[in-house]
Amino acid sequence: MNSARIVGRGVEASPIPSVTPVVFIVDDDVSVRESLELLVRNENWRPETFASAQEFLDRPRLFVPSCLVLDISLPGLNGLELQKRIAIDRPDLPIIFITGYGDVPKSVQAMKAGAVEFLTKPFSDETLLTAVRQAFERSRLALAQDAEMQELRTRYASLTSRERQVMALVVSGLLNKQAAGELGISEITVKAHRGQVMQKMKADSFATLVKLAAKLGVARQTSALPPRQQS
Repeated sequence: MNSARIVGRGVEASPIPSVTPVVFIVDDDVSVRESLELLVRNENWRPETFASAQEFLDRPRLFVPSCLVLDISLPGLNGLELQKRIAIDRPDLPIIFITGYGDVPKSVQAMKAGAVEFLTKPFSDETLLTAVRQAFERSRLALAQDAEMQELRTRYASLTSRERQVMALVVSGLLNKQAAGELGISEITVKAHRGQVMQKMKADSFATLVKLAAKLGVARQTSALPPRQQS
């Protein structure tokens, strides 16, 4: 890497609150870890270094804009294997691979699996910093989407069992009268439940409710409906 420091600009998080982004560095070469740590600190970001993939996996997950600068060749669990683990457990964490030699097959594999960049040493500071900024943007977007889904699941969890049944039926296209027939309840009762669903889900229109249901994967499951009864 170029020893000269190249100053980059931090990126404001939106809609994620403004917090110091974190750069995780996993490399078994202590000199590389120290060099990258200094570079990251000079950008007013927060570095965290690890000598192995397992050390990194043992670190509790952080829900802040972050990225991982990862050596592809590591003792024990290697970089590509760690990438597979992260794809399952921490999909909001973008990866920038670094390697001491050119390896086209591995670089292709890493990029296909979603890596932000694959850098071969020596690389310039600015090349790495540019990749880190791109990774932060990707991380912010993923965290925002995750927060949105979590809020949506919280709203859905606030619905009663009957309200969920009504929601599933009406978003599948059934009229209130038809939903009432499916559930064995009155149409007036369906309308009341539907109104509660709209309020609790914070849906300003039926079209919005349909979109929210699609995001949640809510679908009509007739087999799961209770026996028809008057309510």
